[in-house]
Amino acid sequence: MKKFIILSFSLFLLSSFTFSQNQKEEILNISKSFVKEALKSDWGYNFLKRLSFLGPRLSGSENSLKSLFWAKKEIEKLGFSKVWLQPTLVDHWERGSIEEAEIIESSGKKINLHIASLGPSVSTNGNWISGNVMEVKGIDELKKVKDKIKGKIVFFNRPMEKELVDTFRAYGRAVRQRTMGASEAAKYGAIAVIVRSVTTKYDNNPHTGVVIYKKGIKKIPAVAIGLIDADILSNKLKKNPNLKLRLRLNCKTYPPAKSYNLIAEIKGSEKPNEVIVLGGHFDSWDLGDGSVDDGSGCIQSLEVLYLFKALKIKPKRTIRVIFFMNEEFGSKNSGAYTYGKYSEKSKEVHLAAIESDRGAAVPRGFTVKTDKKTFNKIKSWLPYLKPALIEWIKPGGSGADVSKIKGTIAQFGYVPDVQRYFDYHHSANDRFSAIHRREFELGSASMAILTYLISEYGF
Repeated sequence: MKKFIILSFSLFLLSSFTFSQNQKEEILNISKSFVKEALKSDWGYNFLKRLSFLGPRLSGSENSLKSLFWAKKEIEKLGFSKVWLQPTLVDHWERGSIEEAEIIESSGKKINLHIASLGPSVSTNGNWISGNVMEVKGIDELKKVKDKIKGKIVFFNRPMEKELVDTFRAYGRAVRQRTMGASEAAKYGAIAVIVRSVTTKYDNNPHTGVVIYKKGIKKIPAVAIGLIDADILSNKLKKNPNLKLRLRLNCKTYPPAKSYNLIAEIKGSEKPNEVIVLGGHFDSWDLGDGSVDDGSGCIQSLEVLYLFKALKIKPKRTIRVIFFMNEEFGSKNSGAYTYGKYSEKSKEVHLAAIESDRGAAVPRGFTVKTDKKTFNKIKSWLPYLKPALIEWIKPGGSGADVSKIKGTIAQFGYVPDVQRYFDYHHSANDRFSAIHRREFELGSASMAILTYLISEYGF
């Protein structure tokens, strides 16, 4: 009897993950229709192109608000169930008009370096500061020479490891010198830090990013340097260990500014209180136009709503798209959605959350954080995602913003091919010209198919 119960339960679980032949054909046809419509219309690609004309969207900036209001007005024309702005406070830092660094050779000759302030670096108030340079390969090496740091400019020169296929892993292993290097160097008396850009592209465009200042430690200026100039500086130091460098900045940090998350949704026809969230972060760094990081993720998410409407598919569950603000400075305001008044008063269940924040290259897969039973059901859907070139579904993290939505049954990260992502990331290379139309649209289609499966069949 006990074996019979176990067998019956196992068969029940198996049947819950499978469809009849007619269902399989129907779902596959719907999947193909998402792909066909996305590739045929280019709707999201063209929307992103128009957004890119408005320029970068650094949190707290006037242009970030201008872009938000423009996007809201355009989305309202599409006839979704609801579109609204959710107020929040965000960090506000501005780069300023002065960013200069120079090598001072013994002959008195000065060599200009291509740099960009890290955000929210402190300023030199437009005045030059100068000192000898100490080159280290990372924070661990810094600690070994801590007695030689006082009064110097620390040059963190650890490159991304080219031999690693997973570029996000290579980025993660090198980025700590950027985020924590200033405070670590300041502990030993450094007057500034200059950090080798964390990028896979060998050019002279510096790649900016956040610098984290630890409480109780003096804040010192922090800048990124282009790879070509980083190698020039390193070679100069080999010839002259007493080389001097000077730099000046006039960046400025302002009080937190009022901003918004932009939210749009199609209400579910049968289970409106079960919500599927899709999104990316709307803010971007200010060196490019933010098309790759993360305008593409926002507009791919928005295109999911468009595709449902274009194909006249009424989702059983509510599909909600969120353009999160302030991810680049630590996702401080994604909590405005997660813990804000709207969410607290709601009786909704967040069934799933899907984030796109790895660019818009050709689709590869989805990572998902959930329980084992739900994961097995999701993995059984892989055949229906293959028309959009999705190859795998694996356990893993989702994204900086949707990961904060507590109680979500499954949190997904959309993963396109990432070999070129860090060519563009946080730099002037991040422009609409980096977006490939078909790859972008296949990403939108893959997210739409996954959303349809969740909406139609739940967990």
